[in-house]
Amino acid sequence: MTETSSPPLFDSAQLRDLFDALPDGIFLLDPATSNVLYCNRAAHEDLGYQADEILGHSVLSLQKDVTGLPAWELIAAEIRKAKPFVFVGRHRHKLGHEVSVEVCTNTFCLGEREYFLSSARDISLRVMQEAAMLERDAHVRFALNEASDGLWDWKIPTQEVFFSPQLKRMLGYGPHEMTPTLESWSANLHPDDKPRVLLVLEQHIKGQRERFDAQYRLKNRNGHYLWVNDRGRFCERDATGQPLRVVGMVQNITDQKTLELQLMRQASHDSLTGLRNRGDSEATLQNLVGTCRRLSVPLGVCMFDLDHFKHINDVHGHLVGDQVLVRAAERLLGLLRSTDSLFRWGGEEFLLLCPGSGATALLQLLDKLRKGLASEQWADLVGTDSITASFGAAVMPDHGDTPTALLLSADTALYRAKAAGRNQVVMASAEDCASSGLTAMSRD
Repeated sequence: MTETSSPPLFDSAQLRDLFDALPDGIFLLDPATSNVLYCNRAAHEDLGYQADEILGHSVLSLQKDVTGLPAWELIAAEIRKAKPFVFVGRHRHKLGHEVSVEVCTNTFCLGEREYFLSSARDISLRVMQEAAMLERDAHVRFALNEASDGLWDWKIPTQEVFFSPQLKRMLGYGPHEMTPTLESWSANLHPDDKPRVLLVLEQHIKGQRERFDAQYRLKNRNGHYLWVNDRGRFCERDATGQPLRVVGMVQNITDQKTLELQLMRQASHDSLTGLRNRGDSEATLQNLVGTCRRLSVPLGVCMFDLDHFKHINDVHGHLVGDQVLVRAAERLLGLLRSTDSLFRWGGEEFLLLCPGSGATALLQLLDKLRKGLASEQWADLVGTDSITASFGAAVMPDHGDTPTALLLSADTALYRAKAAGRNQVVMASAEDCASSGLTAMSRD
């Protein structure tokens, strides 16, 4: 170095004692050359030097991250702009190892000469702790990824969403696909699930729910829907308490949900015909009675069964009888309206519920069903061209205003249809309604 003497200000013994008492290293630098003009005790001891040894060095020789005078000149220009200029780098220890430091530098003038005054703090321990934290975070992220099928991180102000590679893979996308926006997720929600899911998310953002927790269907790359369980929670707020960031994890529950839906269907549907079963019909009828009463609209109820079905089982066997029931159910379903509900009541007997249908409309529909069933070809199964059914109908409120009363009125009308020669539709009468408390008799 061409100059190692400090300015007169630093010749004061009291000032030197004051700087030596500081825990951080203090360096007085020549802005033109980066030479060290003065340092306190912490500065040279942290680097393993004696006081007189450090004065033979410069920023270029002590700092591993500043190489060459041109680089120093650029840094010096920034030091003059920023007040202070903060730089994180690595000092060279006398023994050869590195010391991580955070250097804070200001410029000042003494007389007509410019100086840089730097404080250097040893942050080796902090760097080690940060590295350990990053490693721990990496382990946590790995554990979370392994515990789920994907992670997401939503920055609310920008609507930017990070989708983890596992989540993309679950949906059939590559690691660099899927635009990182909320729209990439919301556009693939199943239309039937979307309003509910977005409402749950909005309620969480507004603080009305503790967390976002929803099961829904999410479309994958091939256009198929997967069932997922999605749980998230906001983890960052602004100064006013508004959520800034929400993170969550997604699990693919398609297999579990499929099994669940199958079990639910088995509980509510007839395994042979696929129609809803008697147990489900009772709950449906109860709900429809309440709804139609509240809306002041009629409710049509029909009990019907296949004529001479016992003869089919006795002559052709129960396997053929089952095939007849399946074909009859398929034929009748094809003739019904979307608002009608058909149930297998038991054996060869069926229940039909028609909300909004009065007596005239119900009779027209039932006659259509009777003719449609009679025109079906059955020769391949039972060697005959015709299988018929008898229908008993009742309407709320004319023939009862409770589920039990309506069923008994329709059942009584069905008995009269059988007694009158079968293959016909009979509407309940006032007498049927009055005598609906009687137990229905066998009709076969």
